[in-house]
Amino acid sequence: MTTIDLLGTFLKILIVVGISQGVVAYLILVERKIAAWAQDRIGPNRAGLELLDRPGFRRLAPLLRPLIGLGLLHPIADGVKMFVKEDVVPGYVNRPLYLLAPVLAITMATIAFAVVPFGPVGATGANFLGFGDVQFQIAPGIDIGILYVFAIGSLAVYGVILAGYSSNNKYSFLGAMRSSAQLISYELPLGLSILGIILICRSLDLNAIIHWQDRHVWGILVQPLGFLLFLISAFAETNRLPFDLPESEQELVGGFHTEYSALKFGMFFLGEYLHVITASFLITILFLGGWDIPFLTDQAQTGWFWALVKVFALLLKVGLLIILIMWVRWTLPRFRYDQLMDLAWKRMIPLALLNLVATATIVQLVRG
Repeated sequence: MTTIDLLGTFLKILIVVGISQGVVAYLILVERKIAAWAQDRIGPNRAGLELLDRPGFRRLAPLLRPLIGLGLLHPIADGVKMFVKEDVVPGYVNRPLYLLAPVLAITMATIAFAVVPFGPVGATGANFLGFGDVQFQIAPGIDIGILYVFAIGSLAVYGVILAGYSSNNKYSFLGAMRSSAQLISYELPLGLSILGIILICRSLDLNAIIHWQDRHVWGILVQPLGFLLFLISAFAETNRLPFDLPESEQELVGGFHTEYSALKFGMFFLGEYLHVITASFLITILFLGGWDIPFLTDQAQTGWFWALVKVFALLLKVGLLIILIMWVRWTLPRFRYDQLMDLAWKRMIPLALLNLVATATIVQLVRG
């Protein structure tokens, strides 16, 4: 790897990490707006009003009022609050593990983006300053990308378990035990649900799966049951309602992060939203064609213009999925824990196995 390649990879890492952090901040605002819409409220529109009364900001009032009314200053206020808030560490915690848990949670959520393609990877014809073809992926060329994402995702549960164990709090420990059982249970249908599309596309490479869908049809049309199982399992893996049993405030105060405050609590929050983004990318890539645009042939889509159009198409699909996940949170009630386990072991795993056997049989008949 040349120096230019190393600099390009480092630049892509900075761009992805920086943009993902900013996107998470404003996804929180989007979720608040969706919650307000679902509950017939106005939503956040107050942060920054005190600035209008200060002499230095009066000239900026025409510019600030629309931003304040839309709530666009709330994420900035939340970020400042996280940094300046007092960081309380209880004396009864296991300090090394207590400090390691949020770092592990956000690290696992961030490095999963290494193999996620954010746009066309390959011969796009989009070169930058003559340095060759631009790759919209931090680590292109990994032909087992989906295994990497699943492996990193399975490690994220250790951050939750360590947080609950090290807090020496009964609520935290119960939340950690719920989370470990839930994630282990739903990893089985999550993994089984994608085997059908892997058999059809004959690859574990996320780019190859997108190219197959571009040449044929989207994965949701050939694997509708796999898509549904993967979507439901993704809700459980990201601890989102109606599967937020590890955090259920009515029962466990806050679950595994009850004893966390300030920036460390913010790291758990950030990790959860990063997992939502990663899950949305995977659903889009595996079942919704990735950056594929219907009725357009891939061969003619070269150059900077089409590369950016494909990036926009991929991000649009991901954004709509994220909004769907947030909408479901404010629509469906929380399951009981026995219902959560029954759904995984008695419903989803048998359906995933049935889908796998049926897909393998059909693929063998068609190709044989």
